[in-house]
This record gives sequence, structure tokens and C-alpha cells, in this order.
Amino acid sequence: MSITTIVDFNTANTQAERFSPAPEKVLKGNPEQVIHNHYASPCGQMNAGVWEGAVGQWTVNYTEHEYCEIIEGVSVLRDQQGNAKTLRAGDRFVIPAGFSGTWEVLEKCRKTYVVFEQNA
Repeated sequence: MSITTIVDFNTANTQAERFSPAPEKVLKGNPEQVIHNHYASPCGQMNAGVWEGAVGQWTVNYTEHEYCEIIEGVSVLRDQQGNAKTLRAGDRFVIPAGFSGTWEVLEKCRKTYVVFEQNA
């Protein structure tokens, strides 16, 4: 493998994928989202890129482990018991597989992510 296989997020020219959560998952707002998935591993278990989310709230159920770094904006992650964690620019964290709750974007949010989907 050569240096040309390195994926530089600053220069990646990745097609934007635009989507919204399924209507039954949306709790408030119109949380439209954009993903630039800059890397997908050949085995299909790992992805990395940049995500952007509009103001709104929706339910989440993580089957994957996700490392995140908030680049801009403010979001609130809540577990099923109602405990909340506010996430702001500069915050770095991992959401383990099995987490369920809600994700709420208070101010347009942008994050870098690395997702690992563990085989059953």
C-alpha cells in the first residue's frame, strides 16, 4: 500500500448523502442530515467521515460503536432514562453499541465520526 491510500478529510471529494430519520423516529423539528462518508473499510465493518444535522430530535438505537468529535454546534444526547449529556464543539466521545435514546440538535451540528459495526 502506498501513501495515495491515505484518506485526508480536508481534501476528500466525497459525494454528500442527504437523508432524514424515518418519520416514526422524529420527535420534533425537521432534522435533515448530510453525511460525507470519506472511508469505508473493505470488510464493511468500519466507516469514517463527517456528519451534519439540522435542528430537531429523533430516537436512536446504536448497533455500532461510534467515536465522535463535535466540530460545531450543540446537541443533546439522552438515554432511555432521561439522563442527558450536552455536546459542544471540541467534545470527543464514544457511543457504545447497544445505546438507545434520543439525539437532539439545538444548533446546527457538525461532527467527525468513526463507526465500527461488530459482527454478530
